[in-house]
Amino acid sequence: MEPQRDPAPFLVLRGNSASGKSTVARCVQRALPRGRVAVIGQDHVRRELLWEHDTGQGDTVGLLESMVRHCLGIGRITILEGIFGSERYHAMFDRLLREAPGPALVYYLDVSLPETLRRHAGKSIADEVPAEEVSSWYRVHDVLGAPGEQVLGEELSADEMVAQVLGDLAALGAGAQQTAATEI
Repeated sequence: MEPQRDPAPFLVLRGNSASGKSTVARCVQRALPRGRVAVIGQDHVRRELLWEHDTGQGDTVGLLESMVRHCLGIGRITILEGIFGSERYHAMFDRLLREAPGPALVYYLDVSLPETLRRHAGKSIADEVPAEEVSSWYRVHDVLGAPGEQVLGEELSADEMVAQVLGDLAALGAGAQQTAATEI
């Protein structure tokens, strides 16, 4: 019989466009054993799976909640990453954080607008998404105010953010089987 595991942690990575959420999430996933971490990206669910705008009622919130609950239910460390403006997604996070079967780690990647635009200019989608559009999405210090929420500023490199998250997971006992961290 397989030993009973503690409930898997739920991680939230929020922040403006080009703040490093997806990079950090993927690096954390790859630093741990294959099959241990699920990464759920807001952009993928909303823009690719459902092809809907981030307005109105939509189906994004319900699908994200179902995906998080499923992944946590099968024992995967679950990372939910995206911009997730607090005005639209606060209630979803209240529910998910309150109902999570295990510990939760909440991070807000706080990057200034000039740094956001500098990083965006280097992305492959920069030609398709103009800087003016990225600026219109920008939210100043849009923290949730969730218990234990950590703000990671632009002075931290992606490697330092990954190290912070992996260290926090290790402190929970969830990163104990960590493999060598991947260089970014």
